[in-house]
Amino acid sequence: MKYKRILLKLSGEALAGDCGAGINQEGLENIVSEIKKALKKNVSLAIVVGGGNIWRGAGKWLDRVKADHMGMLATIMNAIALGDMLEKAGVKNSVLSAIDVSKVAEFYTPEKALRRLGAGKVLILAAGTGNPFFTTDTTAALRASEIKADVILKATQVDGVYDCDPKKNPKAKRYEKLSFAEAINKDLKVMDTAAFTLAREAGIPIIVFDFHKKGNLEKAVAGKSIGTLVY
Repeated sequence: MKYKRILLKLSGEALAGDCGAGINQEGLENIVSEIKKALKKNVSLAIVVGGGNIWRGAGKWLDRVKADHMGMLATIMNAIALGDMLEKAGVKNSVLSAIDVSKVAEFYTPEKALRRLGAGKVLILAAGTGNPFFTTDTTAALRASEIKADVILKATQVDGVYDCDPKKNPKAKRYEKLSFAEAINKDLKVMDTAAFTLAREAGIPIIVFDFHKKGNLEKAVAGKSIGTLVY
């Protein structure tokens, strides 16, 4: 077993399933199924969930701060839905929010997160960093640093990092490994610069992989070669 404590960055779109938007039961059930397989590897798991299936934060026609706050609220909705589905599947979890919504989720602190992990619960981390202008990718790197994760697993719809969009260019080159410096200098866009910088400073590698292929999360957790390793 290569990794013991894992931070999974899950996009909001993953919760939409084939619907493309909103929260879809089948999409959630698929996510829960993959998480349960991964947990059989005896790992601690924290999940940072996005909100793009409900709201894309950087709207040009709204004030950026207000738009980002709406995006944070969208991640809380996703986190509650994912937590409920995990609970129904027998997976104990805690939803922790970076903004105070005590009626529906606990307020996040690193100490509280570590206690919940120590108790064997899956963490679902919502509301980003609690501040506007920061993406959930940056949140993933920050939270991974705070909980002392061994790796960040970036769940995507493609099988790794490419030098250009493989959906537009069939000759796009996939990288098996990349240094953080290369990822930043090449401006590869798979995660933002702040996320790469935080992960590099904390010494936490990032694996970018296709989450939608069944069994891939389990393979990534087991340390098998999959997707693209950024280190």
